[in-house]
Amino acid sequence: MKFQFTPVRMLYTLVLFALVNIAVSCAPSTPEAEMPRIVENEGRHALLVDGEPFFMFGGQSANSSTWPKMLPGVWSTIESMHANTLEIPIYWEQFEPEPGKFDYSMIQMVLDQARERDVRLVLLWFATWKNGSNHYMPQWMKNDPQKYPNLMNKEGRYVDSPSPHATASMEADAKAFTEFMAYLKKADPQHTVIMVQVQNEPGSWYSVRDYSPAAQQLFEQPVPEALLQAHVLEQLNIPAGARGTWAEVFGKDADEYFHAWHVASYIEYVAAAGKAVNPLPMYVNVALRDPLTNPPATQYESGGATDNVIPIWKAAAPSIDLLAPDIYLRGDKTVLKVIELYNRPDNALMVPETGGNVKYLYKVIENGIGYAPFGIDGRRGAAAASDRPDPLSQEYKLLTPMAGKLAQWSFEGRIQSVVEPDEGEQVQRINLGEWEAVIMFGRGRRLDLLQDQQPQNRTGKAMIIKLDENEFMAVGTTCRFTFNPIGKNEGKNWQYLKVMEGYYENGEFQMIRILNGDQTDWGGPYVGETPTLLHFSLGVRE
Repeated sequence: MKFQFTPVRMLYTLVLFALVNIAVSCAPSTPEAEMPRIVENEGRHALLVDGEPFFMFGGQSANSSTWPKMLPGVWSTIESMHANTLEIPIYWEQFEPEPGKFDYSMIQMVLDQARERDVRLVLLWFATWKNGSNHYMPQWMKNDPQKYPNLMNKEGRYVDSPSPHATASMEADAKAFTEFMAYLKKADPQHTVIMVQVQNEPGSWYSVRDYSPAAQQLFEQPVPEALLQAHVLEQLNIPAGARGTWAEVFGKDADEYFHAWHVASYIEYVAAAGKAVNPLPMYVNVALRDPLTNPPATQYESGGATDNVIPIWKAAAPSIDLLAPDIYLRGDKTVLKVIELYNRPDNALMVPETGGNVKYLYKVIENGIGYAPFGIDGRRGAAAASDRPDPLSQEYKLLTPMAGKLAQWSFEGRIQSVVEPDEGEQVQRINLGEWEAVIMFGRGRRLDLLQDQQPQNRTGKAMIIKLDENEFMAVGTTCRFTFNPIGKNEGKNWQYLKVMEGYYENGEFQMIRILNGDQTDWGGPYVGETPTLLHFSLGVRE
């Protein structure tokens, strides 16, 4: 029967089309948020999330926690520590269990659960390298070592570390990483994921470089021209204009520099492929060497972005936005040197892994974009079971609600911080223009009780934020704050106009109390082991 398009049918059709259009326009949709990015101004950096500065008060899960029965413990810990970001691995072996067949379930599960809790994610791509080994490569690659080889040491034996010269491995990693990033682009338009780590502590512990015949042939060729740029050679203390083989140009450092170049170049190939489909900020984390003793490369993970080869990594891997130190080293001089070395105009400071010591947290806030202790679902769980308050959770509880403010203040250069020295003078001073902040460390409210303490007990820290010429915010533990007038105020009488103790909520300072009594007398406000936020208004009297 021939279809008759009658007026009644036409009216019905128009109504149907209208209803469909209304339904489509009213259907829930997730608009694409602004892409997270890292910005730089006069050597200072900020991580922008949803277009606003964001400091990552994070925690990294244990290595094997991205599984359904493990995640409840991870989320419980993230909540108890008041973190705003979770760093968690994605495993190549789970994502591509068979060549070319991809399983997106773990990614989607983590995305869904993070959104339920309003927590941001940093996803860690555990692929070719994990702590210098290939243990997260898919099993089908591990079963074919001829096609996907490890590197060879000087004695001609293969060691437990992947070769950066294995083209088949590199291409397979890039293909899988591109698929991973493409899925994120489709599944995460709101950018729950704010950064991606490409590999994990790449390099090798068991040999300074690959000494296989194929690698040796490359080693005997001229150094690539991209590495011989004058600004790169200058940073490596090599005369400008140097040319030749690796040994001719770099001498005793040739093996390590060769390995760093090729590890970085391999990761650049992978990162660039993923970034082409989804340009999220990307970083590589670093197993550090001692920056003060300059040990030989046999004593640390060679090929990674240790402080001595940062210029090589920058030249080889431009798609990597930053090189991030995993700080497990100890001692003020060593840790502060690491922070200095990785806080560069061309490198935003971020500490994606560290131990349980929060002494240097304020230093990272002052200079960087993020901080995260490792293995939170184990370490923090043990802390929660203890009778003692967890120092990190106390810090995050106070600071996370003001994360955006802190990120903005850091980017504007308003923050300065100090730590209680391991040894020597326990008084630290900060120049604030017309005022000098004086921070006296020690456990005890009275100045005459500030006794010398053992290095393991010297965990005090303080951070000053300059809001205006005579207005400051301060955060600290086990210290006393006071001020001296300097500059145009030098020699003048002064006083606290108002000192408030408080906290941040919904981006605004909330006062708990005014401390214009005994707390400001006897040398200035003292704070104990619980981190405390103070707001100072100062005045001079002519």
